[in-house]
Amino acid sequence: MDAHLRAGIAIYNAGRFHAAHDAWEDRWLALDAGEDERFLHGLIQFTAAVHHATGRNWAGARGLAESAREYLADLPGEYRGVNVSGVRASLAILHADPESIERAPPLGLTYGGQRLALDDLDFAASAIAAEVLAEEGEYDHATVERAVEYAREDIAAGRETSPFVTLVLDFVRDPENRGIVHQRLTEHTERRAARDRDVDGLFEP
Repeated sequence: MDAHLRAGIAIYNAGRFHAAHDAWEDRWLALDAGEDERFLHGLIQFTAAVHHATGRNWAGARGLAESAREYLADLPGEYRGVNVSGVRASLAILHADPESIERAPPLGLTYGGQRLALDDLDFAASAIAAEVLAEEGEYDHATVERAVEYAREDIAAGRETSPFVTLVLDFVRDPENRGIVHQRLTEHTERRAARDRDVDGLFEP
């Protein structure tokens, strides 16, 4: 859960409030009832409340803030490194006055006391963030997914600085040039796939 949690937090802190939940949703759906399930459910609803508030859907923001508070109510003030007490306080404000989002920026999520940015993510969390950002940003998700697979293969083979590893990290960390990085990922992925097909062909009867 840790890498998914950090990826979603960094995406949220980058202002991609709607996209953040995609880093958590599959993990949440796979959980049995318990603290972790309530924690992720509450975070997902928190980011949704912020998303609706920034879109001036006051009723939607208020309703989600109320339900998110219920999910997070019995958790410790810091849970899995996240500032849950701050989230609860922010939800109370959103529930009482969702228009407050226009007078002050949304709460930043912290992990281990640090407000995570996309630049702070290691490769494991960046790989998750890359796929989320690809889908949210209307990039080719299949290309990014395959690039992540190649990067993981390279890391397992001891090639931690391979072009795939570097480009996946750049795709996450450099939003201004994300389109250019995606194009380079596409080119590298196509070349790698062609090379793999050529190698496979050597062993065909």
